[in-house]
Amino acid sequence: MGIIDEDIITDEEATVTETQEIEIDMNLAKEFAKIKKDDFEGDKILELKDIQVRYEVHGGEVKAVEGITFDLKEGETMGLVGESGCGKTTAAFTINHLLPENGYIAGGEIWYKGKKIAEEESAPVGFLSRSKEAKAKREMINKLRWKEISMVFQGAMNAMNPVHKVSEQIIEAILQHEDISYQEARERTEKLFKLVGIEKSRMDGFPHEFSGGMKQRAMIAMALACSPSLIIMDEPTTALDVIMQDKILAEVRDLQKALNIATILITHDISVVAETAEKIAVMYAGVFMEYGDIVSIFENTSNPYTQGLKEGFPNIRGEKGTLKSIPGSPPDLVHPPRGCKFHPRCKYAKAECMESEPEMILVDENHWSRCHFAKDLYSGKLGQGGQ
Repeated sequence: MGIIDEDIITDEEATVTETQEIEIDMNLAKEFAKIKKDDFEGDKILELKDIQVRYEVHGGEVKAVEGITFDLKEGETMGLVGESGCGKTTAAFTINHLLPENGYIAGGEIWYKGKKIAEEESAPVGFLSRSKEAKAKREMINKLRWKEISMVFQGAMNAMNPVHKVSEQIIEAILQHEDISYQEARERTEKLFKLVGIEKSRMDGFPHEFSGGMKQRAMIAMALACSPSLIIMDEPTTALDVIMQDKILAEVRDLQKALNIATILITHDISVVAETAEKIAVMYAGVFMEYGDIVSIFENTSNPYTQGLKEGFPNIRGEKGTLKSIPGSPPDLVHPPRGCKFHPRCKYAKAECMESEPEMILVDENHWSRCHFAKDLYSGKLGQGGQ
């Protein structure tokens, strides 16, 4: 006899659980939607205005985010796309006040439901600091996190505590932010499991007893625990096979629409956001290279970096061709290149690209691009446009 827990889910059971079609219980969705009702009646639920983020390191300061601006409406989904190290997760951590000890906001403001929740800091403010500023920040953060803004972290497959039951970890999050009894929190957790398509009989299992897709759904259930108005999902399909990725993304989309939750979907895979988001921001070296309506950007790409990301993924409906990668590597953000940050890797780079940094310009309605030749790319005069 081996020391195998009889409750561990088998491969066959995992397959059945993961591949079953999930139908959203609309009555249950409406019940959760009522929890987050508030008096906010504005148009924009989230606004980032010229946000700049720095990390203090031995070699100087990492310019992780350089003046990004965007807004999000209630129930809207935005895809945040780019290579590793381009500043996507830093932007998310800034919204949720999760920057490490050496990070700080060097400029700009963040507004949530009409209230300013972050602004320029003169230097890193340690979360454990005893200053009045740090204490006030902690109190504001505790009211904001999970109840208003929640997050599915990168590497969610390993994000849960392995020595605690999955249900207890979700219940703890609810009790931390809401004044309800343990029994009420447990009943809500049962409903959350049903909402994301996991049998309630599995809720008292440990993380190692869950398959990959079930862990991902459990993390989504935890993010929904306090019925937030905004969920940030950082690489939610990492380590899942393509079939499971598609199912998880479809479920995320259905839940987001049913609960009318604004969502920021962070990924390095531009194809992931194609059928999920209403708008997209393509990020490189801490700045937005292209931003706006997702249909316009996919059909009329106006930035060489976005074009490069698209060429790295196959088109199942178009002509077969060799996939192309972007040569080189992202720049050192302590000492970024002069001019356009992408020029060392850009096939269209000219002298002016090496001398002056391009501004974000409007190339079409709800479509901005940061490139000296954005309008030429958009019109097809340079390169292949959106092809």
